[in-house]
Amino acid sequence: MQCGPNAKAVLGRAPQELIGRPATDLVGDEAKAELETLLEANGGGQERNGVMGVLRGDGGAPADALVTVQPMLGGVAGAAPAALLFIRVELPPSERYQDPALMRRALMDDPLTRFGATLDLDQSARGLVDVVVPHFCNVASVLVLESLVAADEVHAESGSAVLRRIAVTSDDGNPAWTSTFPVGEVLVFPEGTPYRQVMETARPVHLPHIEVSRASEIGRLWRRGPAGELLSDVSMVLLPMIARDTLLGFIACTRVPGFRKFDAYDVEIGMEFAARAAIVIDNARRYSRERATALALQRSLLPMRLSAPSSVEVRHRYLPGSKLVEVGGDWYESIALPGARVALIVGDVAGHGVRAAVTMGRLRTALHTLANLELPPADALHVMHELMIELGEQEPHFATCVYAVYDATTGTIEIASAGHLPPLLASPTGDNEYLEVPPAPPLGVSGGSAIESREFAVEDGSLFVIYTDGLVENRGRDIDDGLARLQKIFGRDSVDRSMEDLAKTTLAGVYADQHRDDIAVLIARLRRLPQEQYSSWTLPADPAAVRRARGLVSTRLAEWDLQDLDYTTELLASELITNALRYAHGPIELRLLLERTLVLEVLDRSAALPRLRRAEDDDENGRGLLVVSQLAHRWGSRRTAAGKVVWCEQIVPGVDPDASEQVPAWPEEAWPGELHHRE
Repeated sequence: MQCGPNAKAVLGRAPQELIGRPATDLVGDEAKAELETLLEANGGGQERNGVMGVLRGDGGAPADALVTVQPMLGGVAGAAPAALLFIRVELPPSERYQDPALMRRALMDDPLTRFGATLDLDQSARGLVDVVVPHFCNVASVLVLESLVAADEVHAESGSAVLRRIAVTSDDGNPAWTSTFPVGEVLVFPEGTPYRQVMETARPVHLPHIEVSRASEIGRLWRRGPAGELLSDVSMVLLPMIARDTLLGFIACTRVPGFRKFDAYDVEIGMEFAARAAIVIDNARRYSRERATALALQRSLLPMRLSAPSSVEVRHRYLPGSKLVEVGGDWYESIALPGARVALIVGDVAGHGVRAAVTMGRLRTALHTLANLELPPADALHVMHELMIELGEQEPHFATCVYAVYDATTGTIEIASAGHLPPLLASPTGDNEYLEVPPAPPLGVSGGSAIESREFAVEDGSLFVIYTDGLVENRGRDIDDGLARLQKIFGRDSVDRSMEDLAKTTLAGVYADQHRDDIAVLIARLRRLPQEQYSSWTLPADPAAVRRARGLVSTRLAEWDLQDLDYTTELLASELITNALRYAHGPIELRLLLERTLVLEVLDRSAALPRLRRAEDDDENGRGLLVVSQLAHRWGSRRTAAGKVVWCEQIVPGVDPDASEQVPAWPEEAWPGELHHRE
């Protein structure tokens, strides 16, 4: 007879008392016949198993046991059959933590490997408590440094460190534990509590039995009465999690009354588990920090705002080719320019991943600067081409780009392209076509023709679409088929569809393609500025033109009910007209535009751009632009085919001058493309 140490407690008899008794005395009356059937099969040399109730020594309900009858062969011929009878009885709940070997194996083997495979901090913490409960204790919670959750650098901290509870569980499902110790709580434990002690010493805190008075004291110091009630008569151990000599937090393990109390050997097992758990938490922390850093850098590469004149409506879609790196080499821009103009840009750096994203960020920043300098599209792309050649000296790169500037006052659009796919223009009548832009090699590729631009007349209300090759080309579809699909989307029925609906339809069906390239799409509905919102006059190169300009401006502002801006605008017009008379020849054009701001433009035949300087006390001139810069909200100049334009901008009372549309922020768990396409 061989029995475990708990056989007498379970069966009610010592091992020696079982010798000579029928095996059926071990089971209840309802199970005797089943056991006899198993024993009879022994004569045939066959092993049999069954689950039946075994009588308990304390007179309680029978305990379920797995009974196995295994024949013993090789004995003396003719002897009575013999068998091994195995009775495996599950320990009662109060004896769950009796076997240290079982606890160690349950804590250290497969479960630790499974939840250690994830790099998410919250999932790792939930995996920790699901292993600790029920194999080591009845209730467990994981608390870590708040700086760890925030993906900051973690340093050695004192007991007053700010902690966050990231996981709690109990084996009885009692809601009092999760309500008293809620997940997500940020706190600093008070002096005199065992929680403060474990943070100060970075050593395990073992409380074999917390008496009612001690539990009440913890609740009083913590100012949390329910905590004192829950901790009364429990056994608790706090296990610090230490990785690379840094305390990350601790695991609070509790055994409720009726279960074996923690002893020193339990603490040893728990610390071995906590040491491994600390590695898992630290890996998750490092991954979270690196991911947060990468996402911040990646997302900062794409524009946070899109701006356009009030008459132009813009929608965009961006879908990275990989969920691992949420930004690739594609980018888009919509930049409002002075004079009711807008720069619409889409580009694509060759390649994928972080390197392409870094190059894209450089190009986007440079192109944004060039747009604000108001360089023509072809000139801006030429500067970008030189930049790409310079970058290529360190690492070969090339990119394609299409750059368009739409003028809402004239209804024309000027487009330049460097190796990019042709833009699509859909008219309000339903006709659409791919615009033929003078071809040029991609940016960074030497040789080939120079970058040139072409101007197109745009019908009012037309749709202008620029995109990257990922939208129309993939491994399973020819680019011509993709171009035809896009052209079909912007057919006759697109006139009455909303911009948001068109943007979603453009990306419909691409999410299932796991081998696609990055995709960037920019859609603009181009409308001219209403004629009553701008005026233009041609003035002779005569000093009397200054007085006439003041009169024209004053009359127009009165019609717009902007008399408050009358004096300042007349003064600005005088200074700009005087400057044109002094340095240019030929007629002068004066334009006044009312949009989100009031813009005054003076066009002359001189290509020399004005320069702001500070005049000395005895200088007789040189103060005009200084006056303009002080009175205007913004001012600037740009060259034209016939000369230049000098402009200044004033804020209209009661109107927000910000012409930009905020790009929606990306939630932590959202993939950018999915967010843009979501209802």
